[in-house]
Amino acid sequence: MKRWLAAIPVAVLLIFSVLAANQLMNPEKGDFERVLRDAPGTTFETMDGQKIQFAPSPTGGAVAVNLFASWCGPCEAEHKYIMALSEAHPGQVFGVLYKDKISAGQEFLDRLGNPYTQVALDPDGQGGLEFGLTGVPETFVISPAGDIILHIDGPLNESSAKKIGEALESAPPN
Repeated sequence: MKRWLAAIPVAVLLIFSVLAANQLMNPEKGDFERVLRDAPGTTFETMDGQKIQFAPSPTGGAVAVNLFASWCGPCEAEHKYIMALSEAHPGQVFGVLYKDKISAGQEFLDRLGNPYTQVALDPDGQGGLEFGLTGVPETFVISPAGDIILHIDGPLNESSAKKIGEALESAPPN
């Protein structure tokens, strides 16, 4: 009778281990992500030779920053949503050309349309790393103070574009 009492702690430990392993192997999206963090203070050169920073916001209001590349298929697929955001929120949508040649990025924008107020260049990918980029495309909404208030990883869809629009409306440009 006393032997089965010794099995109880072992069974509890086994159940806990299985649950913990399951959680580690299948975390909910965003479990390991900070909700609010600073946008990088990096100064980017733009396609037109100017300089731009995203912390604090370059417009004085909330801005969306979309990291994209001409070689990225999902970037092309999401482009219609970026165009719609730019039309609905003029002056609030910026692009970062990630690890790409200026000529290829310009060709991409000439072919699909340029929704961006300005396009920053990130030829070595360091700026993307400072944003917290895990892979293009990704879109970040930055508050007037320079905090990342929304991060959409992967290509935009109707739902994520709506979230970005709502975040941009929270602090329009001056």
